[in-house]
Amino acid sequence: MKGYAMLRIGETGWIEKERPACGPIDAICRPLAVAICTSDVHTVYEGAIGDRHNMILGHECCAEVVEVGSEVKDFKPGDKVLVPAITPDWNSLEAQAGFSMHSGGMLAGWKFSNFKDGVFGEYFHVNDADGNLALLPEGMSLADACMLSDMVPTGFHAAEQADVQFGDTVLVIGIGPVGLMAVAGANLRGASRIIAVGTRPVCVAAAKQYGATDFISYKNGSISEQVMAMTGGKGVDRVCMAGGTVATFEEAVKAVKPGGRIGNVNYLGSGEFVTIPRVEWGAGMGHKVISGGLMPGGRLRMEKLATLITSGRLDVSPMSTHVFNGWEHVDEALQLMRAKPADLIKPVVIID
Repeated sequence: MKGYAMLRIGETGWIEKERPACGPIDAICRPLAVAICTSDVHTVYEGAIGDRHNMILGHECCAEVVEVGSEVKDFKPGDKVLVPAITPDWNSLEAQAGFSMHSGGMLAGWKFSNFKDGVFGEYFHVNDADGNLALLPEGMSLADACMLSDMVPTGFHAAEQADVQFGDTVLVIGIGPVGLMAVAGANLRGASRIIAVGTRPVCVAAAKQYGATDFISYKNGSISEQVMAMTGGKGVDRVCMAGGTVATFEEAVKAVKPGGRIGNVNYLGSGEFVTIPRVEWGAGMGHKVISGGLMPGGRLRMEKLATLITSGRLDVSPMSTHVFNGWEHVDEALQLMRAKPADLIKPVVIID
């Protein structure tokens, strides 16, 4: 089979590989549509997870099942399915402890284009199919289905990590695709004011649609100083971090109130240490909590989030700003995500 792969740090291309084998509880799928993630850019061009050679890229797609293992009960060849970017091993001790995304080790629930070939190939392997696949709802577009792989669950996890409550004032740092879903998640959880950090007009327009009430730009100076000016010196109750660098934590800690919480889902692709300001952290005693987490994967998560779309509670269609048809556009889509032109939120490639 063919796959679009990371050949080495900084280089990609099409390669030939053996079709993956199907274990007794697993499935082999073929993509119906794939989406490019900033994580793919970090992986290839920053070497964020280390060097990878001839590893097929991609962790966002929807698909058709072509083969299932002998012990798979709920899926069969021909089923069209949602595929989460994170596919835990559900019988692991980590999953039993409530941290399925770290099954087998830290971040080891993230298997596609990390520990094994990803979804940018003619076929791909899904471990624990009954626990990780979900049926594609009838009538859902393939582009919308791709948003359920990663963007929706990751952005929502920022709001979960920040523990957004009714009436909270929330700061969302970064309003790319994940940040937009953090805005939507905070809004659905009852935030009364959502301050979004971002300037690209297409993202600002989408953030307004998802519930953002105020906007600031890091280009205009310190994020925390702008937040303090907007809140009468009080700061915010919660911070959702979906962008920035290791240095951005300093701004988040300064902006959040004592007793507040910072939820980070930003993939820190470079840097050695996170910067936390000692004084504004209350010299270590300010009850300012920082919680960072890889999004939960699995079937239940996919099914529940899918109902938000099918019920009309969440419209993800504005996210897919660039839609292509055919495998030959995967590299073009990756380069778009790398360059991030002003009119881009998310590129999707329809395969079938």
